[in-house]
Order: sequence, then structure tokens, then C-alpha cells
Amino acid sequence: MSGRYAAGLPLDDGNLVVRARDALRLEAGAQHAPPVAIRLEKNLPIASGVGGGSSDAAAALNGLARLWKLDIDDRSLARIGLSLGADLPMCLKSQPLVARGIGDEVSPLTAFPALGLVLVNPGIAVSTPEVFKALSSRDNEALPPLPKRLDFHAVRNWLTATRNDLEGAARSIEPAIGEALKALKRADAAFARMSGSGATCFGLFETGNVAKRAAIAIRARHPDWFVAATRSMEVSDGEA
Repeated sequence: MSGRYAAGLPLDDGNLVVRARDALRLEAGAQHAPPVAIRLEKNLPIASGVGGGSSDAAAALNGLARLWKLDIDDRSLARIGLSLGADLPMCLKSQPLVARGIGDEVSPLTAFPALGLVLVNPGIAVSTPEVFKALSSRDNEALPPLPKRLDFHAVRNWLTATRNDLEGAARSIEPAIGEALKALKRADAAFARMSGSGATCFGLFETGNVAKRAAIAIRARHPDWFVAATRSMEVSDGEA
């Protein structure tokens, strides 16, 4: 393992990549899944609410299925992924989508714009189980459907009308999440919200260049934080 956050990860089956390898080997049979060397470059904070570990595990499942030349379909791979975590099926798809249920019902989008984003984590890990324990209500209304035509303004307006039910619980555990949201708004994010179960927050910016400038400004004020400018994956009609 290498990368900024490698030191905080275990090398045994506490690591999702190792568990993904073992789960796929169990499915395929040891004779079809010989020993492999895997290198993990960990550049995202641990337990940060952006699905970093799940994405790594999904990449391991997809990569090993090809390397071992396994005769396994997407449904079976998603079933194995779900046994490792509720967000594995969507990470296996690795494209803009709508996820329902516990994350196992995924519907890829036929169109989605490339959005300028800034991710900010104030340097704290938040336990997802602890956040769910702190939830005051688990019976919340469903979110409204996405608008038919998606561009920057449509996505921003839709987000404004939605919510992250985990945010209040996470902020009660780690008030620093509020500081991350303030930093994004101070950097003129058109919209800011906590990602997943926290503590990472995201800001929406009209272009990638504006997002890059905002990330530089936030990093200058908070040099110890994780700050990254990025973009959402663009999908044009007919690509999904």
C-alpha cells in the first residue's frame, strides 16, 4: 500500500480490497483464482463518506474477474459486492446513477453533466454505524425524482429541494463538519452539503476551473484539511 492515507489501513481482512479478493476467490474456486499481488494507492481519507474503500473493493472485483478470466455476470458480481457493503453495487457500475433500496437497486442515468466539485474533509473520520445510531428518525419521505433535463442549474435546484438525512446526526458527533460547509460557502460554492455519512462535504461550482480556484483558496486557509477539486462523470444520451 502507498499513498497519503495508507498508514491507517490494515493489511488483513479488515481491508475491503482483501475481503473482495477472498469473496471472489470463494465464488470462483481456488483453482480458478491463483495468487495475485495487489497494490493499493490510498489517496482519500479513511471513513470519510465518499465511498473510497468501496470503490477500491469494486475495482478489485472488476479487475480480478478479468485477470482470472472468470465466467461471471454483472448480477453475480453485484451480489458478491453487496455482501461486502451496501454501496458496492453502485461502485461496481462506476457511473452516474440513482440508487434505491439499501443501495442494491441501481438505475444508470442516460445523461448527466460534468459538474465542477470540491471535496473538503476537516481531517476527521466518522463511523457510519455511529451516525446511523444517532439518527432521530429513520422513516423519512422519499426524495423527489431528478428533473428530465439535467444541467448545472437543474442539478443545483434539485439538490436545494433535497436533503441528506444523515447530516444532522453526523454533525452532532463531529461539529467540524459545519466548519467544512462554511469553508465551501465562503469559497462561493453554488451549493454545499455533506457527502454520505460524513465527514467529507462537497461544493458545487459552475466550471472545473472555478472549482480549482476555490480548492486553492480553501487549502490556503486550512492546510491540514483534505481538499480536492474534481468533476462528475459526464454521460451523454445513448452512452449509458
